[in-house]
Amino acid sequence: MPATNDDLCAFAVLMAAGSFTVAAQRLGWSKGQLSKRISAMEHACGVQLVHRTTRRLGLTAAGAALLPHARQLLEQSERARQALGALRDETSGLVRLTLPVSVGEAVFQPLFDFLTRTYPALRVEVDLYNGYRDLLREGFDLAVRDRVGSDERLVARPFLDIEELTCAAPAYLAQRGTPDSPLALSSHACLLHSYRGEPERWRYHRDHEPVEVQVSGPIITNHYNLLRQAALSGAGIARLPFYLIGEDLAQGRLQRLLPAYRARRLPLYLVHGYGAGMSRRVSVVADWLTQWGARARGGEEDRATAREAPRAVAGQDQPPR
Repeated sequence: MPATNDDLCAFAVLMAAGSFTVAAQRLGWSKGQLSKRISAMEHACGVQLVHRTTRRLGLTAAGAALLPHARQLLEQSERARQALGALRDETSGLVRLTLPVSVGEAVFQPLFDFLTRTYPALRVEVDLYNGYRDLLREGFDLAVRDRVGSDERLVARPFLDIEELTCAAPAYLAQRGTPDSPLALSSHACLLHSYRGEPERWRYHRDHEPVEVQVSGPIITNHYNLLRQAALSGAGIARLPFYLIGEDLAQGRLQRLLPAYRARRLPLYLVHGYGAGMSRRVSVVADWLTQWGARARGGEEDRATAREAPRAVAGQDQPPR
């Protein structure tokens, strides 16, 4: 087998260090590994390159002829590493994201504001898609997904747990009344999300006890923001992610219903390719998304529980929060 570039660079490092021990430390190898690599290179070349004595290393004529080329290769390798390091540390260029539609709609404006203010040379391409994208094949830097999978080429970190909150506009509740239990939803106009396998079955749990109700309504769509607009207009009762309606709840445009009954949480993950290190430009966006997810988990839900619908019957105890 011919000598590899790594072998030639190791030869140059060895001669610069003057000993196998020092050279092995610089390379991050063991002394035995380095000795074997040099011996294998000599065997591949068919000539001896180094005179080994207990006190010093010396070059043979063949080694002296080879050393300038090995040094040149080592210098080129170092320049390449420096160039890649500069690129990794650079906060300019394009970052490609693929996000679920509702998450993308929620994060786009604050992310854009942050980058414009802090990293004006950084650009983002945002793909909004609820299906699966092959990150590596399609060239995406980051993705938000509801499942991790078994692809060992990818790394996932927790991003956000989606919990749908049941809510409606005050105008709708004034006209139709406020449901006091999930079963009461069966007599209301409910706004349905088709991404679920059974959009007309709404499932809750309270104190670990499941509750299921069959609902119906005038609208069914796979788009959370359309459901939000319909709920704001008074068209019916919707179940929406807290990160989309935190401000609506805080401003009283929507009111939370049935706070004692919780819907199932859906975990989301921030996913990127596995490698030696994430580039600076990608790391900036990934860190911002992680912080946004943490704020959404902590802040939006607190605001959601702070503003609830009025009691359905005067004097009736509110269920525990």
